[in-house]
Amino acid sequence: MRIPFVQVDAFASAPFTGNPAAVMPLGAWLADDVLQAIASENNLSETAFLVADDSGVADFELRWFTPGDEVALCGHATLASGHFVLSGDPERDSVSFRTRQAGVLSVTRDGGGYHLALPAWAPVAKDMPGIVAALGVDPVATLWYDKGYALIIVADEAAVRGLDPDLRALAAEGPIVAVVAAPGDATDIASRVFTPAYAIDEDPVTGSAHAVMVPYWAERLGRDSFTAFQASARGGHLTCRLEGDRVILGGHCVTTIEGTFFL
Repeated sequence: MRIPFVQVDAFASAPFTGNPAAVMPLGAWLADDVLQAIASENNLSETAFLVADDSGVADFELRWFTPGDEVALCGHATLASGHFVLSGDPERDSVSFRTRQAGVLSVTRDGGGYHLALPAWAPVAKDMPGIVAALGVDPVATLWYDKGYALIIVADEAAVRGLDPDLRALAAEGPIVAVVAAPGDATDIASRVFTPAYAIDEDPVTGSAHAVMVPYWAERLGRDSFTAFQASARGGHLTCRLEGDRVILGGHCVTTIEGTFFL
């Protein structure tokens, strides 16, 4: 069996930046263990699988797998999937994806880049001493969203960049997405994201983390639009906007690999 394979750097204006994702269109869904094995073989932070949506709700069904598990939401691989579809059809301006746990998502052209619409997942205050200890931070605030997102606010970007978490201890806290954020130096907010329980120590640029961060920062900053930088080794810039129950993220994509996966 031959499956088309495209690797895309998402939230990136040049190769080797942003977050790489594999995008693999399928004629029909394969068994879950096969999808997981393919994602493990790809060994990227996410592999996105697309199947044409026969329900009429959206253009495609979309699922995402890390090397370790399926996830409820992945922003950068959705953006990469939108780039894959739209770059192959210049007459098309937008594409929609029906997902299993995050509703219908969309990617729309925005000049040379794209807008990605995600659900706005507003976190609530919660004490998380184990996660805080594993991250080794002195938090200003700790918040939680019940799909497994821990948002830890620290004082400044230097504290974000200086993080050296105990990844084994963090993985022992369970399948969580640990987001550490602060006011940025050159952007409004800066963050890093750690997901060792999903077999990814640090995610380079995490769209879903911004689905949780944007509602918090919109309230804190007193405005609905701002800029963000995820301060991983690869790094990635995003524009952020809160529109009702949606988070709109702006970014670019670069295709780096096209080929065939043999199964």
